[in-house]
Amino acid sequence: MSTINWERYEVLTQTPGAPGFEQEMRKVMRSYISEVTQEIVQDRLGGIFGVKRGTGQGPNILLAGHMDEVAFMVTRITAEGFLKFQTLGGWWSQVMLAQRVDVITRAGKRIPGVIGSIPPHLLSDERRNKAIEVSQMFIDIGATSEEEVKEWGIRLGDAIVPHCPFVEMEGGKRLMSKAWDNRFGCGLALEVLESLVDTDHPNTVYAGATVQEEVGLRGAGVAAEMIRPDVFFAVDSGPAGDTPGVSEGFGKIGAGVVIRIYDRSMITSPGMRDFMLDTAESEQIPYQFFVSQGGTDAGRVHQTGIGIPSAAIGICARYIHSHAAIVDKEDIEAAKAFALALIKRLDQSTFESILDR
Repeated sequence: MSTINWERYEVLTQTPGAPGFEQEMRKVMRSYISEVTQEIVQDRLGGIFGVKRGTGQGPNILLAGHMDEVAFMVTRITAEGFLKFQTLGGWWSQVMLAQRVDVITRAGKRIPGVIGSIPPHLLSDERRNKAIEVSQMFIDIGATSEEEVKEWGIRLGDAIVPHCPFVEMEGGKRLMSKAWDNRFGCGLALEVLESLVDTDHPNTVYAGATVQEEVGLRGAGVAAEMIRPDVFFAVDSGPAGDTPGVSEGFGKIGAGVVIRIYDRSMITSPGMRDFMLDTAESEQIPYQFFVSQGGTDAGRVHQTGIGIPSAAIGICARYIHSHAAIVDKEDIEAAKAFALALIKRLDQSTFESILDR
């Protein structure tokens, strides 16, 4: 029987949290963290972490997802009541058109809209055959004028997030929602904190979530400077390479926890790689190696201080950086088992062996 709190994942994925606008997500995270520990730390950019102290003299471990999701920002309101916008995070224009969004006002109200552009019927043959650029798109919220938009509480600089409900797919094995990148990591950090209440381990564990990962790993370095961990685990979702048309992609949903060995932000050290591999095989946890052109918070944290041994672990998700992503429940269960096994096995001697290799 699964020990994962799936209802909590629905809350996490459906809560808005654009990069730089993570305040509502932070309130949710603080509420959940406070149920299992009263020792909570928060950095000045907004990253938040619960603390669980073990019984030994093991290393300080930081395990973190990130609260922000790929999103948008209002940059102009037209006289006719349409919104022009700026992307926040990595978007591909071809996955954006005709998708629903929620504009988040400063009062916290969600105003629904849809991303639009000039319809193909009104384009010349030459323009019709070209991809629509983000600068040519707008958001229609049903307003009739700029004045009406402002009456509804929308201002320049307001955040806009994708709209997609949380859905258990046919068969019950997979889940679809917005923001699996990276509310998965937020949820896993909470699962770890809960499990450590009744688990013996030798370390001091900080588990929670950073901010502004999607716009350049900005919050991770700040969190690391505050906590000064000995070891860091970024818990994140990576793009699945198991869909039609991909012949040599890394990552398959349903194939277990993902262990990154390389991405553009970090090369996993041999000592950390071997420690993770030995843990997964000893605990019989299904895993897969992953190579990515993206990056994670581990890319920033491993360069802080005098250097922090770091790793990126997690799951694969189909269609990340779009409005709807799909994950596999068994992968999340494997990731939870893996994270807990790493924490329990990572005593001071193991930490020193990681540094020596």
